[in-house]
Amino acid sequence: MVRVYWSLSNIMKAKEHTREVRDKAVEKFKAALSYTKISQDLNISRSTVQSIIRKWKEYSTSANIPRHRRPPKLPDRTRRALVRNATKCPKITLEELRCIATELGESVHGTTISRTLHKSGLHGRVARRKPLLKGGHKKSCLKFARSHMEDTATMWKKVLWSDETKNKLFGPNAKRYVWHKPNTAHRPECTIPSVKYGGGSIMLWGCFSSAGTGKIVRIIGKMDGAKYWDILEENLLESVRELRLGRRFTFQQDNDPKHKAKSTMEWFKNKHINELEWPSQSPDLNPIENLWKDLKTVLTELELFCKEEWAKMSVSRCANLVVIPQKICCCYCRKRGFHKVLSHAV
Repeated sequence: MVRVYWSLSNIMKAKEHTREVRDKAVEKFKAALSYTKISQDLNISRSTVQSIIRKWKEYSTSANIPRHRRPPKLPDRTRRALVRNATKCPKITLEELRCIATELGESVHGTTISRTLHKSGLHGRVARRKPLLKGGHKKSCLKFARSHMEDTATMWKKVLWSDETKNKLFGPNAKRYVWHKPNTAHRPECTIPSVKYGGGSIMLWGCFSSAGTGKIVRIIGKMDGAKYWDILEENLLESVRELRLGRRFTFQQDNDPKHKAKSTMEWFKNKHINELEWPSQSPDLNPIENLWKDLKTVLTELELFCKEEWAKMSVSRCANLVVIPQKICCCYCRKRGFHKVLSHAV
């Protein structure tokens, strides 16, 4: 259902008053009558009287001034209504805005509406996906920020950051376009709340510090506490040695239940590993997210490269490969079902 944030009765297309009416308004203004009195005498709105007088003061005439260019397709009131709807509901679509314009008596193309919004500083952008934050999440994030505001750069250099990420090698994630002005991309109404549901083409665990990247591991199958413990056992301390963090390093991980398993916490205790207390639902605080973004950009470029190379495959190569199944069938018949694998290099 399309919501209109402006009364339809107030956005009806206004008729232009005659020159005689405009001249009478000017004469009464010269006679020191108020805008309200002039409005009552001529039976026109007070805002119309103000517009007539403002135009007379600026151009010394009540006549229509020749336009220097084509008048806008949308009246000012309709334009303001569209901008108001896009501002209050950034996820509104061009089609919904076009329906609103139609209800207001203006039949325009979506391109016209888009151009109108651009002039008001609103541009269609892909909505950012941000974690769904509740009251408790916000309080814990604020507590974390206040407790670490005075930490030195040396302390942060001793932190080993870690996280998992899902990478889709082929095919982008679903996108949703929103209307927003510059520097407003992270406002709640311009973002899509996200929660962790897993899945994806490939799952990775990685770590890094200010000294560089540590180990990165592909997660095969479903991730659980035991598999996470194996990853830490094989990669965490080795990454610490390679990055030369020393014994007094701090390990960062989020509050995923798999990370807080009893076996994992006992392992930290036995290895004397200091864990950084971390607020829930706060990936923005973890700088490794920027490295994941860089990695996904490279994978996107790899996808484009694969598609380009795939399109370059010759017709003759494809025709030669189609012969292989027939040769394999002949082999099966000669060997009575037993078959030595043929080389697929044709």
